[in-house]
Amino acid sequence: MLKRRISAIGAVFVSAALLAGCSAAGAGAGEDGDGKGTIKMVSWPGPEGDAMSKVVDAYNAGQGKKDGVTVDMVLLSRQDTFSKETALMASKSSDMDIYWTASYNVGQYSPSLEPLDGIDTSNYFQVAVDGLSYEGSLYALPLDVSNHFLLYRTDLIEHLLTDETARADYARISAAVLGEAREPKDPNEWDLEDYKAMAAYFSEAENPASPTEYGTILQAKNLLYNTMIWDDVLWGYGGGWAEDGTATLDTEAATKAVELYADIYTNKWTSPDSAQAEFPETQAALQSGSVAFALQWSAAFASLNDPAQSPDVAGKIGIANVPGGKSHVHALSVSLNKYSKNKAAATTWLDYLATPEAMTLYAEAGGIPAMPAVLEANTDINPAFAQVSSTIASGYSVPVFPQTFQAYSKIAEDLSGAWVGQTPAAEALATANANLQELLDQ
Repeated sequence: MLKRRISAIGAVFVSAALLAGCSAAGAGAGEDGDGKGTIKMVSWPGPEGDAMSKVVDAYNAGQGKKDGVTVDMVLLSRQDTFSKETALMASKSSDMDIYWTASYNVGQYSPSLEPLDGIDTSNYFQVAVDGLSYEGSLYALPLDVSNHFLLYRTDLIEHLLTDETARADYARISAAVLGEAREPKDPNEWDLEDYKAMAAYFSEAENPASPTEYGTILQAKNLLYNTMIWDDVLWGYGGGWAEDGTATLDTEAATKAVELYADIYTNKWTSPDSAQAEFPETQAALQSGSVAFALQWSAAFASLNDPAQSPDVAGKIGIANVPGGKSHVHALSVSLNKYSKNKAAATTWLDYLATPEAMTLYAEAGGIPAMPAVLEANTDINPAFAQVSSTIASGYSVPVFPQTFQAYSKIAEDLSGAWVGQTPAAEALATANANLQELLDQ
């Protein structure tokens, strides 16, 4: 158990202090607190914070009373949570006992966090555990997992698959786009070439009879989270960010990944608004029926399938794996502040959060827990849980290093122009590769 690990660390510290002839002040059992009282935990507004608040309420009203621990959840701004935490960490503050963290910043934050090496990780997705580990130590407890799906219009695909005229049109368009005629497939069988041909088929610019104006929408805005979406294409072509500490954005796979975006954009198989699109714009395009499919975050499905929120498409949205078979996975998480004055009580709470019971409450409250067994047992709550579980099992995580978060931003800055055909792919990738190497070397 995590608690025992922290106690062991405290015991080592006490022994060292006594050997050095130090007084008990500032060391010993009091170093981690007495295991009781109120602890403060950072969270952020939104579905994850909403779900967590219900778990906190349940704990404080039940198990927390037995433990003698009360959790005070502190909501910071969704936009500024990490910058405020960075400031607290820089000052070695003990104001917060537990920080809100994520796969993409745990390496950067690790000097201010207590390793959680004693925790049993067998209940979690391994990719989530890997993404929260740095230099051999786990620095955060997985909480919520995010991945991507291909979300598509089932009615439009069903027509294409069964109508002979539509199939012939698709074969003709795919031959023009790919240089080979293809048969239309179920979206779960698409590779990235099918994705490209389908984008053309469902676009009026290529197919005046298309039922949608555009085939898809690209999240091509200069935004770090859009790098995570583009990474699916990069990994799908067999590429990645780095190998053995050397940046690998100058490869053929990276070139193909950039050129796929640029081809779709410049051929008008996506809206020109893609240059400024991210999650909300993609959601709006799917809800309005202006596109036939899109790569989108897993959290999007529930609202698209809700008649109140998406009256035109609810019940017509299907879920498929990302073409190419690779989905980015990151975990939102919670971490123990290295400078907390009440680590013992904080670890009691973290031990509770690590139970399937706590994560079942989290799922019931709208979260997407990082525990496959909990997702599979609760598909009646959210039909997407089953697909989340199978997709994450084959997901990937980017390399964890102190500048991971900055790397996401820099890649978006360097490549977003090339994604929409404004900058040659080779030139943009050379710049991105050099900048990534610089961050890897820091």
